[in-house]
Amino acid sequence: MKKVIICTALAIGLGACSTKNVMESKIDLANLDTSHKPGTDFFQYATGGWQKANPLTDEYARYGQFDALREKNREQLQELVLEQAAQKNEPGSNGQKVGDLYNLVMDSTRRNAEGIAPVKPLMDGIAALKEKKEIIPLMAKMYRVGISGFFGTGIGTDIMNSNANQLGLYQGGTALPEKEYYSDTDEVSANIRAKYKEYIVNMFKIFGFTPDESKAKMEAIMKIETRLAAKHLSRVERRNPMNSYHKMSYTDLKSTIPTIDWDTYYSILGINGIEEVNLAHPEAIKEAAAIIEDCSMAELIAYLEWRVMRSTSNELTDEIEEETFAFYGTVLSGKKAQQPRWKRALDAVNGSLGDVIGELYVAKYFPPAAKERMTQLVKNLQVALGERIDAQEWMSEETKKAAHEKLNTFTVKIGYPDEWEDYSGLTIDPTLSYAENCRNMSEFGWKKHVDEKWGKPVDRTEWHMTPQTVNAYYNPTTNEICFPAGILQYPFFDMDADDAFNYGAIGVVIGHEMTHGFDDQGRQFDKDGNFANWWTEEDATKFNERTQVIVDFFNKIEVLPGLNADGKLTLGENIADHGGLMISMQAFRNATKENPLPVIDGFTPEQRFYLSYSNVWAGNVRDEEIRNLTRSDVHSLSRWRVNGTLPHIDDWYTAFGIIEENPMFVPAEERLKIW
Repeated sequence: MKKVIICTALAIGLGACSTKNVMESKIDLANLDTSHKPGTDFFQYATGGWQKANPLTDEYARYGQFDALREKNREQLQELVLEQAAQKNEPGSNGQKVGDLYNLVMDSTRRNAEGIAPVKPLMDGIAALKEKKEIIPLMAKMYRVGISGFFGTGIGTDIMNSNANQLGLYQGGTALPEKEYYSDTDEVSANIRAKYKEYIVNMFKIFGFTPDESKAKMEAIMKIETRLAAKHLSRVERRNPMNSYHKMSYTDLKSTIPTIDWDTYYSILGINGIEEVNLAHPEAIKEAAAIIEDCSMAELIAYLEWRVMRSTSNELTDEIEEETFAFYGTVLSGKKAQQPRWKRALDAVNGSLGDVIGELYVAKYFPPAAKERMTQLVKNLQVALGERIDAQEWMSEETKKAAHEKLNTFTVKIGYPDEWEDYSGLTIDPTLSYAENCRNMSEFGWKKHVDEKWGKPVDRTEWHMTPQTVNAYYNPTTNEICFPAGILQYPFFDMDADDAFNYGAIGVVIGHEMTHGFDDQGRQFDKDGNFANWWTEEDATKFNERTQVIVDFFNKIEVLPGLNADGKLTLGENIADHGGLMISMQAFRNATKENPLPVIDGFTPEQRFYLSYSNVWAGNVRDEEIRNLTRSDVHSLSRWRVNGTLPHIDDWYTAFGIIEENPMFVPAEERLKIW
């Protein structure tokens, strides 16, 4: 039986849970750049030393504290995986699967010798197509083994009935990151498209096609992908849940898009007895059907061949991997070199057998005491968020009551799941190629997806990240917050650090995820995870008016010459950063009220709180990646998660003596005021 530690951190701070009597500051002064002033560029002031000490290496488009921790985790995972790869494991055991998969990825000599042979049956099957009626059955067979076609499908939570799963149809079929890459006319976008065309041609030539054939196939692919992209919802449009919800009867789907043989498609995918479906992105699916009708067989064959090439490009030869990296790694992100093969191999194993690795990782690297302390910290943050809700003068008592109900029903997941995923039905066969094993893993994953979800209620115990992941999440349909073991390490969390450090780092992360339940998207879901309005009309209007302040503020930030941040795309994350800071500072003050922390190294506890927060976002990034992320990432760039967020926190001004003459100063009436 586990020993239970009773922690009264609410009254006397988290230090009460530690075996040490004195907590440490843990603020690394070397990370600072005091040649900059806090009110001029706080990001540079708080993290400039770290940036200088951690310049970008060729393998990275950006490198920050998240990446540094992931590298540490990767080294730990490598040790675990190499143990399995070096020993003789029982056939069918998890150890055998891990070890053999890692060795298959690492064996470049074998992969180079095999060439494209492992995917030749797929390519031959596409080339043999004679009639358009054969396309949908083949696309379904490809989808089962991890190769998507003109659109996507899957089983997930019905946002109107959060206990039920539903079948969905989703836009897809393009290979550039966002729809704008196909249509924007600026010089950078035009250059990316030109390089993408070169990449397609080069890949077809590697696969044995003549230059003329390769060029013709590229033109067909660009024609089809451009048409698909034009009908896709943008990233901003997809942030509105109702834009992706169009539930209808299965009969209506068949009459709405009659040219696709849905019965055959879903039968091959193992989904039968369909009564309803969410046609999430109707215009995109209709366009896919029109493309199949309009385009020639030669064009459709070229497109499907390309889907195979793209999906398997990291499973075959070095030449194919390098060609893919040259576009996606260098052109899109600015990387100079691929990561070492052992890192790519480890990522492949971790991506396919994440829970197997996670179980080993937790047993070796995640102490029970860390989970216990995090559990108490989360409780403290929940109390603080409740206090922040009560403090909102703009919100009515009716809405506050509903907000408290939602807060009080949060499900909290910390460290690792109670039950581990079962991989007993998966075979990793070392006599087959890596690519063939990838097809088998994909089919195993798809069958597992269908078996566990189709016709079944939503599993609220399911984890959507592996324990070793350096990240966290909030899921609105289950009203849950999750903090995997991977992130519960320095610089986010330290068992020996004082409350100023931990509340400034992991405390803000916790508050951030909680705030997602009350951001512009999360606030539209009730305590049970259903898409439902629990706001008065007046309160909803006030919320939107207040959050527009942060949209306008970020829209004015120039991240590169001529390129501004996207305040609408990043709104949810920016609200969550703001809320995380407000909530965690409230919890920090609650925790240290009876025993205030001292000044250390010349910094007050409040200053150390904001330095700890900023240190989490320390990092360097290439210009190419700035452009890529600004278009496609719902998170603001790291620099602006500091310099764009802190100027809206009144307490930060007090802590560092920021005055009106300072460049970062924002007048009080222009600051975000929420939570």
